[in-house]
Amino acid sequence: MSYSPRQREQGIATVEMTIVLPVLLLVLFGVTEVGRAIVRYNALTKAVQDGARYAAAYALQGTTGVVNVDAQLQAEVRNVVVYGNTAGTGTPHLGGFQTAQVLLVDVGGDQIRVDANYPYTPLFGTALPNFGLGSSTSTSFVMQASVSMRAL
Repeated sequence: MSYSPRQREQGIATVEMTIVLPVLLLVLFGVTEVGRAIVRYNALTKAVQDGARYAAAYALQGTTGVVNVDAQLQAEVRNVVVYGNTAGTGTPHLGGFQTAQVLLVDVGGDQIRVDANYPYTPLFGTALPNFGLGSSTSTSFVMQASVSMRAL
């Protein structure tokens, strides 16, 4: 049985596509996941900046120049970081983000710091398989953001 040159080219194109397609899909998923992680990190950083700005505005005790980080300010800053308002109403800026993951610290002098830890879970799965060569590799990680400001 003899194949024409056109039929041979179609077969070669099919084999090439079979080899290249998984690599292209892996690159596409990787780029998508990295882009999603960057967007989440930017949202986390902006939320922490907003919380630090709020804390800087309300941390000073009158005109004494003494920074006072009490339980009420802690709760309000946590709500600002997670929900965007002091009441803690609405949905969190980031899915799975909780107020317990935010911390307001009196650094000393007239400085305050807001720290946040956000557990990032990838869209395309939480583990990469190692195809029988040991345990799978986790793709989840904790994003951390920290902002220091001078209390005003």
